[in-house]
Amino acid sequence: MQVRFASIDSRAHLVVDSTETHCDVIDVARASNGSLPSDPMDCFSRWDDLRTLASSTTTSTKRVEFERLDCPVPRPRQMFAVGLNYRRHAEEMGSPIPSQPLIFAKFQSSLNAPYANIKVVGDTVDYESEVVVVIGTGGRDIAQSSAWDHVAGLCAGQDVSDRKLQYSGTPPQFSMGKSRTGFSPIGPWVADMAGVEQRNSLRIGCSVNGERRQDTVISDMIFPIDHIVSYLSTICELYPGDIIYTGSPAGVGHGFKPPVYLQPGDVVETTLEGVGTMRHRFV
Repeated sequence: MQVRFASIDSRAHLVVDSTETHCDVIDVARASNGSLPSDPMDCFSRWDDLRTLASSTTTSTKRVEFERLDCPVPRPRQMFAVGLNYRRHAEEMGSPIPSQPLIFAKFQSSLNAPYANIKVVGDTVDYESEVVVVIGTGGRDIAQSSAWDHVAGLCAGQDVSDRKLQYSGTPPQFSMGKSRTGFSPIGPWVADMAGVEQRNSLRIGCSVNGERRQDTVISDMIFPIDHIVSYLSTICELYPGDIIYTGSPAGVGHGFKPPVYLQPGDVVETTLEGVGTMRHRFV
């Protein structure tokens, strides 16, 4: 069974099955008789043991509604993001195509659950659907050829952006504009991609009030996931549970002419193929 790792009531769970409204889960610590931790953050360094548990457990499941899902990576040591990592997105933002990954930080206090409300602050709040990488085995100077071996799994993510704050100075304040309260939801869970042949060609996108705004195959990334992981590790050490937002495809509200920003009452659904869907209401 593929590992799908979730947090519920601040405890680590494996997702065994899911529908459009709920999922069937098992508690990791209880299913392993205490040999694996209940704290979600302590599980990423034990990812191989989670795989073993997922393939062998016969523990009975419990059913939970999606609204009960917590952020699956609640306290990452580091949060990275890549700017302008899709050519068409760079073009719609009026920016040159980068020659190396453009990295900025997001702050842990902006993390949010996969089914939650997000407060609209100001009149320039925008959506950006992204693939989020969660590190399993950390390290420095990771070779690109082995970078996927250091990845626990993938999540869907929203890099919600306050464009006015983001572009309020020179240079732009990317980290600030993308780190307001609740602006970094990920989920609905961390899905293990080991052995998934299409992991480099999944579809990522989102809809606003049912209107599809973004829909792109991630093979269109300028810098693919293995390149990003390797590149970051040449600069700083990566740790289990670190998360990396890998960039937004084209179709953001800021790219419309005139721009179309989010308003209170809007509902954004974000889907990563092979992982799942998040739903957020803006209030």
